[in-house]
Amino acid sequence: MKISNMFVLSNQNSIVDQYLSELRDVNIQQDRARFRKNLERIGELLAYELSKSLTYKSKVVETPIESTEVKVLGEQPLLICVLRASMPFFQGFLNIFNEADSGFVGVYRQEDGADLDIEFLYQATPDITGRELILIDPMLATGKSIVKTVNNLEKMGKPKSIHIVGVIAAPEGLAYISNEIKTQHKIWVAEVDRALNEKSYIVPGLGDAGDLAFGPKL
Repeated sequence: MKISNMFVLSNQNSIVDQYLSELRDVNIQQDRARFRKNLERIGELLAYELSKSLTYKSKVVETPIESTEVKVLGEQPLLICVLRASMPFFQGFLNIFNEADSGFVGVYRQEDGADLDIEFLYQATPDITGRELILIDPMLATGKSIVKTVNNLEKMGKPKSIHIVGVIAAPEGLAYISNEIKTQHKIWVAEVDRALNEKSYIVPGLGDAGDLAFGPKL
């Protein structure tokens, strides 16, 4: 699929392909620390690529030799972590944007037979008005959790723009996000997979990222 406002990290061969292969491998997945670390690494790589799209300003600094002009971020972005699966992935972004403000939202996937609904349970965020918002969720499956999160956040203010970042995305979710979110936005992912299955899980995917990172939930 072609979405003009999307960056896919795996479109060019890089070390991210190694990290993705380890995230998917059912044997390597048994090592939770390694799983979390690979999510963090991919977060760092996507944060670096995303940083190229932000605004910079000039600043004069004093070296031990002389004054020199350098480029620094014009403003820090606002990082929003979608709990709980995003936490290692979010840490990768926080490693790069280490002075950024952060917010947290809780979204729950409620399945009822053939239907799937998203429950929004928790929100603790700074003011988003006029901010560069980076919305961090590793698995962009149906896209419903992202759209619901944006709708709830925008009840409190209007961001300058939104960067939606994920590790693996499904075409159906990407299309839904692009159709439903009207605020200026760009999607950044490591890989786009084939499709969703009948249970709305990404295929081939990697399973439940939250469970793999932290253990099964009730």
